[in-house]
Amino acid sequence: MRVGGYAPIEDYAAIGDGRTIALVARDGSVDWLPAPELSSPSVFAAILDAERGGRFALAPVGLFDAERRYRGDTNVLETTFTTSSGVVRVADALVLGEASERHRRLVRRVEGLAGEVALEWQIDPRFDFSRADVELSGDETSTRARGGGVELLAQTWNAGKPARRAECVSGRFSLALGESADLVAAVGLDDPPANPTTRDDAARTFDDTHAAWESWSGELAYEGPFREAVVRSALALKLLVHEPAGSIAAAATTSLPEVIGGIRNWDYRYSWIRDASLALDALLELGCVDEASRFFTWLESSCHDTAPELQILYTLDGSGDTDEAELDLTGHRGSRPVRTGNNAATQLQLGVYGDVLQTAWLYGRRGHALGEQMRGLLAQIADLVCEIWRRPDRGIWEVRHDPRQFTHSKMMCAIALDRACDLAERDEIPGGGIDRWRREGAAVRSFVETSCWSDDHASYVRSADEPDDLDASLLLSGILGYSAPGDERLAATLAIVRRDLGEGPYVYRYHTEDSLAGREGAFLACSFWVATVLARMGRLDAAAEALEAALGLGNDVGLFSEEIDPSSGAFLGNFPQAFTHLALVNAAVTLARRA
Repeated sequence: MRVGGYAPIEDYAAIGDGRTIALVARDGSVDWLPAPELSSPSVFAAILDAERGGRFALAPVGLFDAERRYRGDTNVLETTFTTSSGVVRVADALVLGEASERHRRLVRRVEGLAGEVALEWQIDPRFDFSRADVELSGDETSTRARGGGVELLAQTWNAGKPARRAECVSGRFSLALGESADLVAAVGLDDPPANPTTRDDAARTFDDTHAAWESWSGELAYEGPFREAVVRSALALKLLVHEPAGSIAAAATTSLPEVIGGIRNWDYRYSWIRDASLALDALLELGCVDEASRFFTWLESSCHDTAPELQILYTLDGSGDTDEAELDLTGHRGSRPVRTGNNAATQLQLGVYGDVLQTAWLYGRRGHALGEQMRGLLAQIADLVCEIWRRPDRGIWEVRHDPRQFTHSKMMCAIALDRACDLAERDEIPGGGIDRWRREGAAVRSFVETSCWSDDHASYVRSADEPDDLDASLLLSGILGYSAPGDERLAATLAIVRRDLGEGPYVYRYHTEDSLAGREGAFLACSFWVATVLARMGRLDAAAEALEAALGLGNDVGLFSEEIDPSSGAFLGNFPQAFTHLALVNAAVTLARRA
């Protein structure tokens, strides 16, 4: 299924340990692994450069069929390879609970299920996005590779004699029914170096990881419709939670293209403020109270560092350092540039102020007290919104053309001031500015209802500057509370968005020229937003139908990317995408509530 050495994005599954994430292709190759953190440079990046990116390949010799699944409700991946001579199963996990915070440990266990199968493996590390030289050393059972201050320690058992050449190590072996092999790669900072493990310890940590995932998913509270898909999305979101800080990465990757061969390639290994209220709502509904509380603490800390002005995204540890640079990699199927960092962080995006106040408002409504620092910060943010809401901005999609008077941004400013007033009335934030907040909130709504509504099109429009253009972000007005569920303008806008931006279950963000070459794919979160708005409006049968259709757009292991090509079903954009999985969870939860 590879094209020019590249597996399709939908052919990947994700495994992780709360610090980083590896992507495993259907053919058994680990083509992406930054280490020791998700935000670190890559050790394996064949997904971005098939020749120079590096990988950890493991597959049968010759032709095979491959089927895969996650082992129950866990993030342990199983791939079953069937050849003309037999069947083997490979189970992959980044193990949890490692004592060292400086090293990640990838364990790959191979079992013979039928007949006899010859397999081959190759570990080809390319440190620092292939910019660092690699030094190899080792013996008959282990290999150390070093470069750029990072080390990989490879150990194998019953997997053939390691052969080292140039920058990689490889081997061949055969397994019959009942036989097994184990391969381990510990990756991280080389000072101090990773400690070797025993085969028994590798097996124990693997089994403990499986048990830990089962325990975590067994505590999920959701029992509504489409539970299997919701639990899988919860597990995907848990992979994207950065355990040390509590933040949630937007995706596991950088620079997977929104247009194959195009330039719409961004680094999504950051935490976006736009995800905040949707993330908190989803986590609390799933019963993930600890994750929700830690995320809110991270949000408070990150916002405080730049308050009252906010960035639209922050690093996973909460800093504002997101400088963008281009890497000398070919890019996924020739899609360049390949970027690290994201300069969108410094854009003015008014919607984030509504996102923060909406998140705090939800948190308070669920019985959680706001800290004194956050209380003061929220009041300052409300005052700032009163000053700046009239400005044009870059909008939720972070356009890189001239700022506009985006409708969604204004709606979020109205939500910000509505929530500030409600919090002040309940004495949860200082209320000295409440009269001004009410007055300016009414002014924002007046602007939206007069300048951002089109009688000709019978819908809200993308911006006051673009009276003939639509944008699917308008659906968030009905999800985040700008519009009441029974609002006629919301219903009319939903109908027009489905007609003009929809193709069956697919929904595009917009069709407006955005100064970047190429037409992007349909935006998967939007398909779930349609289902959510329908559910909020009480159209439960239509909502269930829309949700079921959207679920059919995921890959074989229930994961979703950012976008999809409606003509082929090929995934586009970074993967797995938190925004999509959050939209899925919220759609199902909303349907369950209304039902």
